[in-house]
Amino acid sequence: MRYSIFSLAANALSGHRRWTPAWRDAAPQADYDVIIVGGGGHGLATAHYLAKTYGVRRVAVLEKSWIGGGNAGRNTTIIRSNYGLQGNIPFYEQSMKLWEGLEQDLNYNAMVSQRGVLNLAHSDSQRDAYARRGNAMRLNGVDAELLDAAGVRAMAPFLNFDDARFPIIGGLLQKRGGTARHDAVVWGFARAADRRGVDIVQNCEVTGFIRQGGRIVGVETTRGAIRAGKVGLAVAGASSRVAALAGLRLPIESHVLQAFVSEAIKPLIPGVITFGAGHFYISQSDKGGLVFGGDIDGYQSYAQRGNLPTVEDVCEGGMALMPMIGRIRLLRSWGGIMDMTQDGSPIIDASPIDGLYLNAGWCYGGFKATPASGLAFAHLLATGEPHPTAAAYRLDRFATGHLIDEKGQGAQPNLH
Repeated sequence: MRYSIFSLAANALSGHRRWTPAWRDAAPQADYDVIIVGGGGHGLATAHYLAKTYGVRRVAVLEKSWIGGGNAGRNTTIIRSNYGLQGNIPFYEQSMKLWEGLEQDLNYNAMVSQRGVLNLAHSDSQRDAYARRGNAMRLNGVDAELLDAAGVRAMAPFLNFDDARFPIIGGLLQKRGGTARHDAVVWGFARAADRRGVDIVQNCEVTGFIRQGGRIVGVETTRGAIRAGKVGLAVAGASSRVAALAGLRLPIESHVLQAFVSEAIKPLIPGVITFGAGHFYISQSDKGGLVFGGDIDGYQSYAQRGNLPTVEDVCEGGMALMPMIGRIRLLRSWGGIMDMTQDGSPIIDASPIDGLYLNAGWCYGGFKATPASGLAFAHLLATGEPHPTAAAYRLDRFATGHLIDEKGQGAQPNLH
């Protein structure tokens, strides 16, 4: 069923009893052209673009639990392309352009809201760094605007300008950035892929790989063996564990990232705001809750929960930026597993094992990259060549020294 004002009216008149499931809960077949392990945003986007753009329709997406049960439903919904390095700018700008047409492409309301992303500056050196980043963005055709303190105050007068420990002297604004509804994005990609014949198989955990002459030719799962011409991994924080089943060791550490949401309040925050003197970012959902987060917990873990010292650190950052949120009650928190690389940038590349392909290492940037990641990974799987915008995301860059250290923290994954 295609969603439209006419289908809405017809179903309203029939008491909403004729809606069909958004996608099939498929049973696995014996073999496919491509198997994608991981039913999150990246895996489902890859399946969608494989079928739509490259005509590869004998595709299965294998998810060990349910669609939207992993990191896709555990992030803070931010989309942006305000990067400063050449390896990243074209890729994330392509993702932003795909976000801008995503709802029409998927025929699904992903609640994409380009309300702006504002990075605050609290020192002269930080302002200069934002100026360099903004200039790099504009040289690549990406919108960027450098604000002074008065410009920030006009946009967000509720911030602490008077007696702040870290005075706000300006900021970098990308007006095209904003937020999207995370689970709606996953559901939209799942529905669009299903409409083009992709099998979405839930409750199907990969337990091993089938080899033939040194090549990966399929996977062993809790629902039996499934053979394929190519296998792509898009399993986020579980990348190291799943790759280890094939005997592959990745330059990735898994860390917990916590996120939080408050009780609903009246509209207050116009867009996404980040605290430059600490790691804190905040936006307001359409329901009215404040959605915010900060640093990873700093230790390696596969647990989807965090610890209290990080909660305290995140809340301290929020209080330093806007003390008024100290009166708001916190409703819930949750954790996602971040697959942190040595330079803080992702990997979209063929693995050293023939037939096995990698989409991993997204660190903090996974959600905003979803459409471009899917397109680039689909291109790699369909053609065997890296997509032009993702050409820098090679696995061997850690051996050759071609790192993409956007944050400038060196080879320490926990600092990215």
